[in-house]
Amino acid sequence: MEKKHKNRILAEFGRLLEHKRIHVLDIPDEYQYMDPELVEQLTDAVAYVLANDDPEAG
Repeated sequence: MEKKHKNRILAEFGRLLEHKRIHVLDIPDEYQYMDPELVEQLTDAVAYVLANDDPEAG
């Protein structure tokens, strides 16, 4: 997801997302569906976010 996607989500569902964080993973949109390299990047990025996400940070 890129920042433009985050902005679209916030514009469409802003009230539902109050007090929620959306993480932009900054993975370029240059892969085919289920590309092994993409899956690896997503797995690593999501694991990092989950391991470092501070629920108290708001």
